[in-house]
Amino acid sequence: MKKLLPLAFLLLAVSWANAQEDMTTVWETKLGHQILFAGTSLEGEHSYAASDKEMSLFDNNSGKVIWEKKFGDMAPKLRKIDELIPFWESSTVFLFERKMGKDQIAVIKLETGENLWTTDKYQDLDESSITYIEEEDCFMITLKKELVYVRAQTGEELWSTEKFKGVVGQYHFDGSDHTLTMVNFVPSALGALLTGFKNQIAKINLSNGEIVWENTYVGRAERKVITKEFLFDLSVTDNKVFLRLNGMQVYDYKTGAKIWAAAYDFTPDIGGKPIGAKAYGIYGTVADPVIEGNDIYVIDMQSRSKQYVKKYDLQTGKLIWTSPEIDNAKAIPGLKVVDGKVLLQIGGIVEKQYTKIERSGEATYLVSVIDYDNVKPCGIQALNASDGKLAWESERFKKGITNGISFNGNNIVCSGKDLYSLDIATGKEKYEVPVAKGGVGLATMIQPFKDNIIVVIGEKGVSTFNAENGDLINSGKYRTSLLEDRVDNIVVMKTDKADIGTFDLNTCKYKDFKARTGAITTLSRDGKFVYVYEKKLVTKLSTL
Repeated sequence: MKKLLPLAFLLLAVSWANAQEDMTTVWETKLGHQILFAGTSLEGEHSYAASDKEMSLFDNNSGKVIWEKKFGDMAPKLRKIDELIPFWESSTVFLFERKMGKDQIAVIKLETGENLWTTDKYQDLDESSITYIEEEDCFMITLKKELVYVRAQTGEELWSTEKFKGVVGQYHFDGSDHTLTMVNFVPSALGALLTGFKNQIAKINLSNGEIVWENTYVGRAERKVITKEFLFDLSVTDNKVFLRLNGMQVYDYKTGAKIWAAAYDFTPDIGGKPIGAKAYGIYGTVADPVIEGNDIYVIDMQSRSKQYVKKYDLQTGKLIWTSPEIDNAKAIPGLKVVDGKVLLQIGGIVEKQYTKIERSGEATYLVSVIDYDNVKPCGIQALNASDGKLAWESERFKKGITNGISFNGNNIVCSGKDLYSLDIATGKEKYEVPVAKGGVGLATMIQPFKDNIIVVIGEKGVSTFNAENGDLINSGKYRTSLLEDRVDNIVVMKTDKADIGTFDLNTCKYKDFKARTGAITTLSRDGKFVYVYEKKLVTKLSTL
């Protein structure tokens, strides 16, 4: 044994070295100032980093600094910078100096650092208070009493109206009659200040700000705290306005009259705000409606004790059937229609996003957190798509569930400890496989990859399984971490110390980067690069 032991250690060392391959540095740029604010243009050619006194713009391909300027030179009326908000589509940056009712705002041209316009007219704004209308190169700015429309490049105020309250959310631009159909919501900065707010969907004349028509909607329109994704969808088809929000609501595009609605006005009460959190939101508690041909399936959360699935005709809103009552579900995050069955996931993972202040030595920085909670009670049900009656219910997941995925006739559900393949017609188990085979701890969620691969996002890495038979394909063990991002075959895991591991799902091999605590990391749109911002250093790393 003494002769074999060194060889075993050697093999272990080789295996560890392969797993610990570092990410390749594409370029590294040291700036002349600290980095408190940073933004990566995932679509464009440049990105920025800034302290409270200076700002730099650099080239994404080479890392070369395009310009580096002091805020005092760019915007002489601002003595310090409290907040910086980029609007990439307009190639502008809003700079804020907060002064208790006397906020100073400067708008800077991103490519050059040139000051476009400065104002102290607009108070208590934050990112959610400003909407860029790309088709017009204008901003809609929400104030306490009015909505203001200004040119992005000059600040010229074109019109204002007190008839539309709140922030412009998703919108539909119509060039033929120069109108905007839009939904409002309450911005975080003005939430306690905005008077006379009501849920409002309206069409507005962009030439003069006159309201063409308006109506109300059910639910709460909002955006995610960090990723800023809209939690609703507005579209116009066949002279109808479809608003997917807490169900579906449909309006006549010409008149604004409500044609039909299948919407609920109930927000599930799940968990509490994390300690120290500033902005906070919990998402994915109720599944979005599913459209199949000319039918739409909607979860109706009337209250904690009255919850149903309802099937409607998409065009007329005629109710086709209502399911039996779903008892006492705090969350129903999964709704799918597969092979004539309506599959329901009751309980399981929901997403949390929040920001909090952290301190390291004398430094104070704002940390953005994307995390997940597991909500109980849990279960899996299948309804007949034809009549809404309960087809089967699995008792297996009463104790826990992460989530389920369906593809190529395989309905895969994960309990956190095991993977189950369920027959869609009967609910019978085709196989049960422990996720421990992958060696990455308990599963926090599962995802599909290619046509037939289950991706297990574990507590300590990533593994893949064959959906047909449950066989382990590949595995990559990492440190305790959470899913940060995914683009196609690239998965980014991040530790609580900001270290990142980028996994290739084809092999589950990963590349590692040990970042400083509090570092900002951004995955490029194509998944090939990660940008890391820490202290005065910007680093571009290759995930391949």
